[in-house]
Amino acid sequence: MRIIAVCIIMSACALCGYAQTDYQSGEKGLRSREGFANASAVEQERELAKTNEFLYDRQLKDDRPVVGVAAFKFDRESPYVSLVTEKIVEILKSSGRFNVVDRTNRDKTLEELELQKREEFITNKDVAQQGQSVAAQKMVQGTITKLPIYRIKNMDGTIRAFKASVAFQMKVDDVATGETTETTSLESKGSKECLSPEAAVQMAMNSLEDEIAEYFRTTFPLTCKIAKIEDVNNGVAGTVLLKAGKKYGIKVGDSFMVESIERIDGEALPTPLDEIKVTSLVGEAFSRCKVNKKAGQTIHDAFNAGQEIRCTLVVKK
Repeated sequence: MRIIAVCIIMSACALCGYAQTDYQSGEKGLRSREGFANASAVEQERELAKTNEFLYDRQLKDDRPVVGVAAFKFDRESPYVSLVTEKIVEILKSSGRFNVVDRTNRDKTLEELELQKREEFITNKDVAQQGQSVAAQKMVQGTITKLPIYRIKNMDGTIRAFKASVAFQMKVDDVATGETTETTSLESKGSKECLSPEAAVQMAMNSLEDEIAEYFRTTFPLTCKIAKIEDVNNGVAGTVLLKAGKKYGIKVGDSFMVESIERIDGEALPTPLDEIKVTSLVGEAFSRCKVNKKAGQTIHDAFNAGQEIRCTLVVKK
């Protein structure tokens, strides 16, 4: 009995030691709660990735890129900064092309990190299905440069309405490599008169919706694979099924550039094969495309030979 008791105590200590593992990120050594909270958004996301890499295996059912949005910075305190990042999150989600994780609240991020270090979290096979977020592969970050809010007054000095405008810079960081896209600068039109400052800021952000959506559309080119060749005639592919459908924001009439990929010293060397057009959507995750006869045999042979094939959505300017 004494031996059993000792074993139980040692096991409990081991689990506690694991649960209390320091926040270590290799380069920065995020060893404390304060250290993690003060780290950059990309460093925090790298730390999260260490604790939930196991979730990526369960992401295979949904291979959309995981994009995080960090709280935008502003050189002074303002209760309206969150409205800017909320709009960015909304636009990313509405595109249907991304798994979006909201990192605008660092306290919540820290709580998630601590939760994922608990034994029952790590051994729970259904954790991804229960809505726990995975670590982001890309991080959207920004700096607000202007956020003026104007009070519109009546003749007697009482406030009748509010107007606002927003200007900010935005970039996307690759969490794994640290590579950064070129920063883009956006400035809204002035809002119309609104009954509250919040409504005025939201209206100003709404005026930028198309520009922001276009930025993400070009910054994150949608790529997918051929899931199946449906129609074959004498070794020539007639139609193919792509792993990209309605939930990815694909519409009938969209076009994809099909390329075969050769790997040389770890780098991708693409060879264009054909541009194919979406003729119908199949369920939520697939789309059917017609293949030109000229490239039908090449695509058929490459697919059946197990070659790497990449299909990239053609972005129309």
